[in-house]
Amino acid sequence: TATLYDRGHNKVGQTKRKLADASQGKSKLSMSLNVKNPQRWSVDSPYLYTLETTITVDGKQADASTTRVGLRTIAFDPNTGFTLNGKSMKLKGVCLHHDAGVLGAVVPRDVWQRRLTNLKKYLGANAIRMSHNPQAPMVYDLCDEIGLLVMDEASDEWEFPKRKWLDGWNVGTPGFQGTYDFFEEWIDRDVADMVLRDRNHPSVIMWSIGNEVDYPNDPYSHPVLNGSKINQPMFGGYKPDAPDAMRIGKIAKRLSAIVRSIDSSRPVTGALAGVVMSNETEYPEAVDVVGYNYTEDRYAIDHQKYPERIIYGSENSLSFGNWKAVRDNDYISGQFIWTGIDYLGESRAWPSRGLGSGMLDYMALPKPKGNFLASMWQETPFAYIGTDVGGAVWDVWNYSEGEVVTVTCYTNCPQARLMLNGKQVGEMAERNDETGVIKWSIPYSAGRLAVEGCDKQGNKIAEYAIQTSGLPYALRVTADKQKLTDAESVAHLLLEVVDENGVAVKLADNNITCSVEGPARLLGLENGDLTDMSEHRDNRQRVYMGKLLAYVQPTGGNGEVKVRFSSPLLQDAEVTLTVDLPQNSH
Repeated sequence: TATLYDRGHNKVGQTKRKLADASQGKSKLSMSLNVKNPQRWSVDSPYLYTLETTITVDGKQADASTTRVGLRTIAFDPNTGFTLNGKSMKLKGVCLHHDAGVLGAVVPRDVWQRRLTNLKKYLGANAIRMSHNPQAPMVYDLCDEIGLLVMDEASDEWEFPKRKWLDGWNVGTPGFQGTYDFFEEWIDRDVADMVLRDRNHPSVIMWSIGNEVDYPNDPYSHPVLNGSKINQPMFGGYKPDAPDAMRIGKIAKRLSAIVRSIDSSRPVTGALAGVVMSNETEYPEAVDVVGYNYTEDRYAIDHQKYPERIIYGSENSLSFGNWKAVRDNDYISGQFIWTGIDYLGESRAWPSRGLGSGMLDYMALPKPKGNFLASMWQETPFAYIGTDVGGAVWDVWNYSEGEVVTVTCYTNCPQARLMLNGKQVGEMAERNDETGVIKWSIPYSAGRLAVEGCDKQGNKIAEYAIQTSGLPYALRVTADKQKLTDAESVAHLLLEVVDENGVAVKLADNNITCSVEGPARLLGLENGDLTDMSEHRDNRQRVYMGKLLAYVQPTGGNGEVKVRFSSPLLQDAEVTLTVDLPQNSH
C-alpha cells in the first residue's frame, strides 16, 4: 500500500496492489497514484509530500518506509535550455566540496543548512554541483527543503591516474595517487549506488558520471591535440604513448547505461575539460546533457556544429563575460561557478589553507567576488559598493581627508548614483554591460557613503551604505538561535569589532578569546582568512576584516550556556543560550 500525505498529513492519494504469493519468491512491481491539484516542487516553493509505503503479509505489516516526495517536471532542450515545471530558467549553480573550514569534513546539519541558505540568500544561487563525489545524505535533504537543484556527481578519476599537485596548485612535480586502481572493481557499483541512494530527491536533476576525466594529456591523448586550441593546460600536443582518448567514450556509454537502467527520469551528464578532444570520441553522444568546463568559447561553435547537443557550463570561473554567454543564449542552460564556498585544499604557496575561489568565505559570508556574482544572479534589486583593499572590493570607507578614492559598484539596477552624507558625489551612471560594474573617483570625506541603485526613471530601488569607523572599542555578538533543542544543534555566533558608536570596524584584526560556561562546547573559531595557519579549534583567534564566527554545540544535559568574547583594551561581548534537549537525548 502506498499512501501520499500533504504537509498537514492529509491523505491526498493511495494505491494498493498485490505483490506476489510467498511461494513465487522474489518479485518486482510498479505502482502509480493520481494527485489532484498537486503542489509543484520548485526553487521558489519547495513543497514536499510524504509517501508511506507498507507491505502486509496475511493481514500483518511486514515492512514499511517513509519517503519525502516532491512533484515536479524537468526538461533540457538543445535550443531552449532548461525548464522546471514547464518554466524556462537558467541554472545559477555553484560547485561545492564537502568540508566546512575549521569543522573539516564532519559537518553538522545546522551548519550545512546555514551554508546552503546563504548561497541562495546572498548570491541568488538556485543549483548545487556535488563536486566531485556524492555527499552526505543530509545535504540532499536540505536542498529538497531549501529549493536548490542538484547535479549529483560520481567521480573525479577513471581508469588512469590524473596529476596530483603536491607542491601547490599546478606547481612542481605531480604525484599520481588516486582512485584509479579501484576503478574496475568499484565504478559500476559506485555509480549505481549514487543513483539508488539519491533518486528520490526532487532536488536532483542530473547524474554526472565524471569530472574532467578527459583532461588533455592528463592522462588521455588524441591526434587532434596537435595544433588545436584548448583554453586549459594541455601538457603538450598529441602523445602516442598516452592512453587513447577513444577509451573515454566506451566507458561513458557503459556508465550511462548503468544510470539509465535505474533511473530514466533524469539526464546523464559529464563535466568535460577537453571538449575539442572529447568531440572526437563517443563521450558527448553517450550522455544526455554535455557539461563544458571553462570552455565558454566553444558554446556557439559546438551549438552550430552539433545542433542536437544540449550544452551547459558544468564548471566556470567568475566573470561577467562568462555569465553573458549564459544569459544571452537561450540554448545554454546555465553555469556552475567554481566555487560556492571556500574549501580546504588546492592551496597555493604557503601560508594558505585553500585556493580561495569561493564566493562565500569559510564563515559562509559573502566575499567581494560573491557580491559581484550577486549583481548578475539576484532577481530582486541589488547594489553593493566598496573600495580597493588588498586587491579586492571590500565595503570599507576609511581614508585620509581629501584623498581621491575609487569606489566600485556592483548592481543589477539599470543605473546608480553615489551619495555621501546625503549629498550626491557621484553622478548617475548606467551599469556597464561589458564589465558589469560602475566606478566613481571622489575625494574622501568621513561619513556615510551610499549607493542608490535606480530604475530607468531614476527612482531608487536598492541601496547599500558603508560607514567611516573609529578605532576598535568593543565587541558585538549576534546568535542565529537562542535555544538548542537537539544534541546535534549548532549555534552560529557572529562576532564583530565595533567603534564607540557601534559602527563595524572592517579593518580590525584584534585577537579574541572565547569562553563557554554550561552544557555546551566550542567546536571552533572561524575567521575566513585563507592565510591564517594558526589553530582554529582552540578558544583564541584573530578577527579578519572585523569578523569572527564561533560554532557552539550542546554536550548533553540541559541548562543555560554563557558564551563570552574578550580582547585586550576592548569591551567584552556575551550571549546567553538555552539548551533544552529531549529526555534520553545523546
